[in-house]
Amino acid sequence: MLDIDFVRKQFPSLDGDFIFMDNAGGSQVLGNVIERISGYLLHHNVQLGASYSVSEEAGRKLKFATSQIAQLLNASRDEEVVIGSSTTMLLRILSLSISKQWKEGDEVIVTDTDHEANVSPWMDLEEKGIKVKIWQVNKESLELELSELKKLMGPRTKLVAVTHASNLLGTINPIKEISKEVHKAGALICVDGVAYAPHRKVDVQELDADFYTFSWYKTYGPHLAVMYGKYAELLKLDSLNHYFIGKDAVPYKLQPGNFNFELTYSILGITEYYSELCKHHEETGLPGFSQRLSKAFELISEHEQQLAEKLLTYLNSIPEVRIIGNTSADSSLRVPTISFVHENFKSDEIVEKVDPHRIGIRFGDFYAKRLVQTLGLENKNGVVRVSLVHYNTREEVEKLISVFRGIFS
Repeated sequence: MLDIDFVRKQFPSLDGDFIFMDNAGGSQVLGNVIERISGYLLHHNVQLGASYSVSEEAGRKLKFATSQIAQLLNASRDEEVVIGSSTTMLLRILSLSISKQWKEGDEVIVTDTDHEANVSPWMDLEEKGIKVKIWQVNKESLELELSELKKLMGPRTKLVAVTHASNLLGTINPIKEISKEVHKAGALICVDGVAYAPHRKVDVQELDADFYTFSWYKTYGPHLAVMYGKYAELLKLDSLNHYFIGKDAVPYKLQPGNFNFELTYSILGITEYYSELCKHHEETGLPGFSQRLSKAFELISEHEQQLAEKLLTYLNSIPEVRIIGNTSADSSLRVPTISFVHENFKSDEIVEKVDPHRIGIRFGDFYAKRLVQTLGLENKNGVVRVSLVHYNTREEVEKLISVFRGIFS
């Protein structure tokens, strides 16, 4: 069982009486992350690449931080880690660079379930003559069906952009299976892992993703993002940096203006947290970081499933409520990002009634606007979304249910 008291002590903002349940929009930040940001700015706030000692030491620290990020993702080498300001920006950079290799009539496939960050950069390529096809969700099952993807792919398909977990549905997509079919068709796969990474271990080699992105500010860290890319694929990309930064300068050629030093260094606070979480639960015999990471996320997913089970059991008992996503709490099928609509209320009306109780939930489309349109939920002002993470407690979920009872009765 997850020691929830230990977990919550690692997040200074949880000392107050506010209940954070809008975590898919942005999680709370680990104390270790905050300390590393301030520590870097106090002691190593210099430009890299100089010969003086502080610059050399800062370079070593950032190189170590990057190596830890590579381990977290199970990248094959540190150069496969691209740091940027946001997932949206990294995907835009990728689309601008990779599309220089494509020709008019080449094709990209996007889904109507993704956050717009992994849709617009590809849709905008239509201006260059790239054809964009949409892999549409099954409106009944709310699943992306692999059989439909196979129908869309052809000899000119260059890339498939898909989310690992929907930030609205909570559904986990079978990326490993999708990758296999995409590669069989001779195309690349670009995965948005923003809604998945806070909840499950990411292993890019196991998934066989060509590109994989997520944001640290939704993964207990600062406003920063990472994109993994297979080294061979990154090498092929044109540089978007200064004219004298060549194609071999991976990943610097995709980091114009460089990356944020203090925020990148602070990511060590996240990797250390997962190790400490494992160690605290008396799993000291695990030999490597990968094993410790697996154990940490096993603890996290089990706890999150219990929270989701409690909330979903209640919502499933209300005839007027329609859950938008899988109605099961099974952690192999979904993350605890739970969306719903109510027959008698618009979504904003529900959230506004919850607000005075100092519980942070949200309504809207969450930049998955195409999905809300596909499901015809604009007249509800989108969905109500309760996005839980492992630092939430059973008592917090019970309080939210109590508030819902007062609204729905």
